[in-house]
Amino acid sequence: MTHSKDLINHLEQKAKTLRKHVVESIGVGPAGHLGGSFSAADIVAALYFHKMRHDPKNPKLPNRDRFLLSKGHVAILQYSALAEAGYFPVSELKNTKAIGSMLQGHPDVLRTPGVEAGTGSLGQGLSIGLGMALGLRMDNIDAKVYVLCGDGELAEGQNWEAIMAAAAYKADNLVALVDQNRLQAQGKIEERFNIGPLPAKWAAFGWDVIEVDGHNMGEILTALDKPNTGKPTVIIAETIKGKGASFAENNPAYHNAPLTTELYNQVLAELA
Repeated sequence: MTHSKDLINHLEQKAKTLRKHVVESIGVGPAGHLGGSFSAADIVAALYFHKMRHDPKNPKLPNRDRFLLSKGHVAILQYSALAEAGYFPVSELKNTKAIGSMLQGHPDVLRTPGVEAGTGSLGQGLSIGLGMALGLRMDNIDAKVYVLCGDGELAEGQNWEAIMAAAAYKADNLVALVDQNRLQAQGKIEERFNIGPLPAKWAAFGWDVIEVDGHNMGEILTALDKPNTGKPTVIIAETIKGKGASFAENNPAYHNAPLTTELYNQVLAELA
């Protein structure tokens, strides 16, 4: 399916806006997860502002599509999308991680409208998403569950139990999205815990595998629009950690780091 230039441009601008919100959420001084938020911003923009069925005025819409942020440490990215979509005022983002705030360091289903589950203990999001997908199918609800995983967290064994189970139960309403930026907090994944070629592994476990450039909006949309094959789908997105901030791109130091006033102003200027 070919998508219009206007749609692609619109979503690219949304992704840029999400990155700006992330920077504003971090602010100057406190550490924040800029790197992994920036690498996944294009994917999240495509989901929230095009693909997913959801309603900010009715966060519990029964037939809504569900989004789970398995790599919950980049909650500021999801908060940015929720605010931009209208679940709560954008001005609330400045209170991220403040004591008593509705926006904590990891997603909290009890505090934040639009959040489907508490996540951040890495490796658990896909299992939760599978349970939701199977529940929707049992209730005859036509909705999909999208789970955004980091490539580093795929070292957690629980992921692979969920991957096997999803294939066994033919959960074709489940879509996993892997933000493959190849870096984690302490360096390159291949040097820390090499999980090898992801496409071949997911295919061997019985999933429909799609590989995309995670910063090419047209490729992301085409992957999201691919018809069901009777299998669960994984979209493996090749991304750049810190994409959009020149000092942070492919730099593991900005997995979770503070911004100086100079860097804060620099990244906002680069995103202008």
